[in-house]
Amino acid sequence: MFPAWVFFIMLAASTDLVRGLGVNWGQMSSHPLPPTDVVKMLKVNGIMKVKLFDADPKTMKALAGSGLDVMVGIPNEKLDKLSHDYELARKWVKENVTEYLYKGGVSISSVAVGNEPFLSSYNGSYVKTLFPSMKNIQRALDEAGVGGKIKCVVPFNADVYESPSDKPSDGRFRKNIMKEMMEILHFLRAKKAPFVVNIYPFLSLYQTSGFPQEFAFFDNGSPIRDKGAQYSNVFDANYDTLLWALKKVGFANLDIVIGEVGWPTDGNGYCNNRLAKKFYDGLLKKLASEEGTPLRKGYLEVYLFGLFDEDQKSIAPGDFERHWGIFRYDGKPKFPMDLAGQKSGHQMLKGVEGVKYLERQWCVLNSDVRNLSNAQVELNYACSMADCTSLGKQRSCDLELHDRISYAFNEFYQNRDQDVRACDFSGMGTKVTQDPSTGDCIFPVQVALSAGERRHGLSYALSVFAPLFFIMSFFTLL
Repeated sequence: MFPAWVFFIMLAASTDLVRGLGVNWGQMSSHPLPPTDVVKMLKVNGIMKVKLFDADPKTMKALAGSGLDVMVGIPNEKLDKLSHDYELARKWVKENVTEYLYKGGVSISSVAVGNEPFLSSYNGSYVKTLFPSMKNIQRALDEAGVGGKIKCVVPFNADVYESPSDKPSDGRFRKNIMKEMMEILHFLRAKKAPFVVNIYPFLSLYQTSGFPQEFAFFDNGSPIRDKGAQYSNVFDANYDTLLWALKKVGFANLDIVIGEVGWPTDGNGYCNNRLAKKFYDGLLKKLASEEGTPLRKGYLEVYLFGLFDEDQKSIAPGDFERHWGIFRYDGKPKFPMDLAGQKSGHQMLKGVEGVKYLERQWCVLNSDVRNLSNAQVELNYACSMADCTSLGKQRSCDLELHDRISYAFNEFYQNRDQDVRACDFSGMGTKVTQDPSTGDCIFPVQVALSAGERRHGLSYALSVFAPLFFIMSFFTLL
């Protein structure tokens, strides 16, 4: 019989985290952290589920023996060839799935085929290749003898469904993808796989002038009514719009997984640590209660988006795209979080340990420079080659011109691993050893990498910018 203290430790461990909570681990960073260190950090914080956007060998090896539940991903650009080449699908499964299924290997639970492949802004690029790719990957999984336990899924953007009236009860799938959606829904049900959807309340606020800010969070006191259901936040309204869409085509009981949900911390006036903390506090409390939504009560399976800030992501949707992480680029937590959802978080998560940095020095505008018009040209060049998305009004680096130029110079310098030539800027740059950070604006010192580790961009698409009419204008029902 266990001693009482062992029982209580086991009980505490079992309640440390919201049930089913996972996190998206994207790696579109110029200076990625060592995967082995990231896995250690995840386990220390009790995060035992990760969703990947590929199957990077270094990451997969780091996950081996960790006990983490893993969803691996296939980038959209691979769908064309996978859709008509079964041998290629077999090869992909062998190299990225079964390769890691040895005893003490990686606990792979699902394969995400594509990422938001039916996004409206893709103009149908993957509509004809997605389902054939799913069938080929599933066939390869079945042939390998793992198709029963490893599910084929598709993380969809929420724009695959809509509501003409903005009410959840009028939810329906987009007509231009209905045929393909029906094929996929039948497939998911037959394989007992969930419908994976990415929901972003932030975009409702960001994209729609006049959207009531409180409706993007979880503490609105003025519920909206729709066929007897009450909605106090756009997350529930979005989720139930999907449920109505599924019900209308005969799939009311299909399991649903939230593949991505989160709040960015920079790059826009609505993006800061305070609002991100408010969003996560409300979301995690809701998930911990297992109250579900008005139409589906109970536990919700959710992957937070995302783990780290990623300076190589496209900013076409908005400058906020590089700031979704609950951790900074260097693995430090941004704000307190309670992953158990029992209270508003007052304690920081544990960061990645043992991070090695470049030398503690920065590149700034030489104080002797008087003609700032020429320096502005250098600023523009620096920002075209590095990440300046924190610069601007109502952002963390809302600076005067001289400091803006210094920030841009330093971003370029750090991005180039402090190469001495990267702090020239026609003689206007100078190196300093005193931290020029000011207020909320952090002038970073970049993570040190060993040879061959640097990445200049990966292939998965993480654009969440899409016309979600029912969540953007749902507030008109107020």
